[in-house]
Amino acid sequence: MNSSNRRGRFITFEGIDGAGKSSQIAALVKLLESHGIVVEQTREPGGTELGERLRALLLHEPMHLETEAMLMFAARREHLAARIMPALEAGRWVVSDRFSDATYAYQVGGRGLDEARFDTLEEWVHPGFQPDLTLLFDLPAEVAAARVANTGEAPDRFEREQRSFFERVKAAYLIRASRAPERVCVITADREPGEIRAEIELICTERWFK
Repeated sequence: MNSSNRRGRFITFEGIDGAGKSSQIAALVKLLESHGIVVEQTREPGGTELGERLRALLLHEPMHLETEAMLMFAARREHLAARIMPALEAGRWVVSDRFSDATYAYQVGGRGLDEARFDTLEEWVHPGFQPDLTLLFDLPAEVAAARVANTGEAPDRFEREQRSFFERVKAAYLIRASRAPERVCVITADREPGEIRAEIELICTERWFK
């Protein structure tokens, strides 16, 4: 497939911390590359030099909820302008660990940000633009928490939240998914990695490679 002939695709992975996205992202990138697609792998918050600096603040510095939301979208605006949109316009595909669905889930669902303020920020930062496909990893909050604890890494300030926070985040993710069923595919993530990988491959094959 010659990826330079048309606009690239934008695929995002979503889910609460510990959902198991990382290994599946790597597997999807390999699958896309096997079809001759040039892929850029990235993450949010982050993805650019400025975005990574903002990520460090967001994950480790206490701040007001609205400051947090605005910094998330500031990092996203830079990510879009400097990396995502240029790649897509050049025909490359972009696979990102998180995008605006995460902000809805964590800041609106988890923290209680007014949804109208989220809508305003989303419309300002990327009006009319959403991923071509979002893979939402859904699993019980207690399973995710156990996975995070078993990494042996020091938790960031989001990972240190109580289980009730992650229950709200999980519920908000599912609300968001219900509003865009053509875009968001909910993946039952409490399964063997091979089963999940096969499902993702099937989803992508049916959409683009049949």
